Amino acid sequence: MNKIKKISINKLGYGFIKDLPKGKDEYYLRNKQNRSGITYRKLTALEIEILVRNRNTSDEWSNILVSNEFNPELVKNSSFFGLNRIGNLETSCLSFSDLIVPIGIYNSTIISCDFGNNVSVHNVNYMSHYILGNEVIINNVNELVTTNHAKFGNGIIKKGEPEEVRIWMEICNENTGRKVLPFNGMTAGDAYLWTRHRADAALQKKFIEITENQFDDKLGYYGKVGDRTVIKNCKIIKDVWIGEDAYLKGANKIKNVTINSHPEATTQIGEGCELVNGIIGYGCRIFYGIKAVRFVLSDYSQLKYGARLINSFLGPNATISCCEVLNSLIFPAHEQHHNNSFLCAATVMGQSNIAAGATLGSNHNSRGADGEVVMGRGFWPGLCVSIKHNSVFASFSLLNKGDYNYELNVPIPFSLISNDPLKDELIIMPGYWFLYNFYALARNAWKYMDRDKRKYKTPIYEYDYLAPDSVNELLTAREIIAKAVATAQLTKQKKTVFTDESKLLALGESLLNTKTKKEIDALEIVVTGFENSKRKVRLIKSYDAYHMFEKIIFIYGIEAALRVTENKKGKNIISTLQQVKLSSANLTWTNIGGQLIPNKNVEGLLNKIKSGAIESWNQVHTFYETESDKYNARKDLHALSTLEKLTKKSVNKVSTTQFVSWLDSYLEIKKDITARIHTTRAKDYANPFRKMVYESEEEMNAIVGSLKDNSFIKEQNNTLSQLEIEIAALKKELKAK
Repeated sequence: MNKIKKISINKLGYGFIKDLPKGKDEYYLRNKQNRSGITYRKLTALEIEILVRNRNTSDEWSNILVSNEFNPELVKNSSFFGLNRIGNLETSCLSFSDLIVPIGIYNSTIISCDFGNNVSVHNVNYMSHYILGNEVIINNVNELVTTNHAKFGNGIIKKGEPEEVRIWMEICNENTGRKVLPFNGMTAGDAYLWTRHRADAALQKKFIEITENQFDDKLGYYGKVGDRTVIKNCKIIKDVWIGEDAYLKGANKIKNVTINSHPEATTQIGEGCELVNGIIGYGCRIFYGIKAVRFVLSDYSQLKYGARLINSFLGPNATISCCEVLNSLIFPAHEQHHNNSFLCAATVMGQSNIAAGATLGSNHNSRGADGEVVMGRGFWPGLCVSIKHNSVFASFSLLNKGDYNYELNVPIPFSLISNDPLKDELIIMPGYWFLYNFYALARNAWKYMDRDKRKYKTPIYEYDYLAPDSVNELLTAREIIAKAVATAQLTKQKKTVFTDESKLLALGESLLNTKTKKEIDALEIVVTGFENSKRKVRLIKSYDAYHMFEKIIFIYGIEAALRVTENKKGKNIISTLQQVKLSSANLTWTNIGGQLIPNKNVEGLLNKIKSGAIESWNQVHTFYETESDKYNARKDLHALSTLEKLTKKSVNKVSTTQFVSWLDSYLEIKKDITARIHTTRAKDYANPFRKMVYESEEEMNAIVGSLKDNSFIKEQNNTLSQLEIEIAALKKELKAK
């Protein structure tokens, strides 16, 4: 039975705050929120007469306050309850896109609201406890309401409320074990740090405290609509804070949400959308029937075409359309466009692309809803891929079509992962991207940087495929390959496999550096611990991958050396390298929401949060900015350290002869990479099955563009030409000393 109460009409619009502080009226928070600067006065007798003649009503005309430029002729057929304050109304129209509406308030019910200058409010059936900015357009809205306990999507509770009403965001895991409190301004890094270290009760308590301390628990805050925001043809908007220049059209329901928007980063929400309990960042686009519940949508991200985002965090510059995403934490630059893709209980570390038919995350091999998947940067499951909990993938893993019926732990980056149903084996091809699709790998790095719509690109999100996280994985992968090769050789010779890992590694390195590709490829190279099954996990192309990884790590190190010595002359080039201070302490890094930070610095941050030295999320964000300022220099030091580890030569003792030799090797590798970028793209133009749908080569070029006009390949060739000139000049400088 619905509990419907009768109250006096004289109470409508009053008593918004109960238990007022001593000496305060019920408008004290509203007055604090209203920063319009408008000076209000009471209505004149003539203005009241005009308002009545225009079929307006009020429970108390003395509770309608107006500015000096108020025009009563522009208020018609509306009912007012409680204290309402109205700014300037000019005899004019507001125009936005194809919508042109007169300034004023028409055919609406208004309860205790503030209006900025020159607003246009038409056909709002029920508008209660809102503060509107200047030149706001609200047209055909059923309900625009704020309750006295509004939290605007933040995971807080108000004074006197029970803990049960608090909204948590249950990310990474369906069993709520990694849940966090959403808040306005939350970053992917914040969410990631909070979801880790769950056994540290003191730290977890601090995360809750600094979130609660960021907000006031007082009852009675009004909703706000920022300057020049347009809201039209929407049904229910309840407990929503809306920034400047936002555009809402045709939304079904928006409840308990903050919508950030700014003149330089406008947010738009379109037809049929339903958004409940969430935070929406600046510059977002949400269109065409999406459903989002308990969510954070970061700056410049998009939800489109019936997407469902539930209990999930979507990072900046990401797009989800059509599909369903549940209980996931997603870092920047995620792409998921297909109606039949499903992502559940995942931590996706950015630059990811989820293809059609991908089902990522299933508890069917578990006895509880407690599984999760961790996907490194650049994760890309191909068409019709199904993986199970728990699984972990290194950076830039590519999954071939098929059902993966066992949990996976693949620590080798840039790998193609495939099932062999005939032999019932898992096949890992290390370095697939380098060997067979360098064009896509290099172009994607450029693409993500180009699509980063942030005006100020801080903190730095790492989009390059060569960075401290992926290079560390490459170093580890070379050791894994070497040990697997040694094991395969000893097994073939029917000798006992070494238990001493260092001896096994040394043998594998020796074999890979002395044996031919044909000899290595003839071995049955298997690894353990990659799959939770008894079947074989086979490595293929091990020889090619091992040596390609060496080249890739080498160019990562040399490019850092070139940056460090940039603009140096003669003997200063070598002396600069010799003076670089390298430290092994910065060799381990963590991806914190798309930003790479040395582990020791992350640990320092967590200790400061735990001790109380850091007391707010703003201070945490300042830490991110500080780390971002130092990132490029630290990345160079990391690269030089890995160069030392790879070459077994000290950068601090490098000679001119050695450096020149490094430069020659570097240039040869860069030529090879540029050629691979061209070759891998050229395959698409030579493949007869690609060409057969076109009447001629001319038609193909007209439709897909000619290979010779490919702007990215042109750019790569130009970069190589410039590099050749720079290397020649640098070598000349070194020899001139």
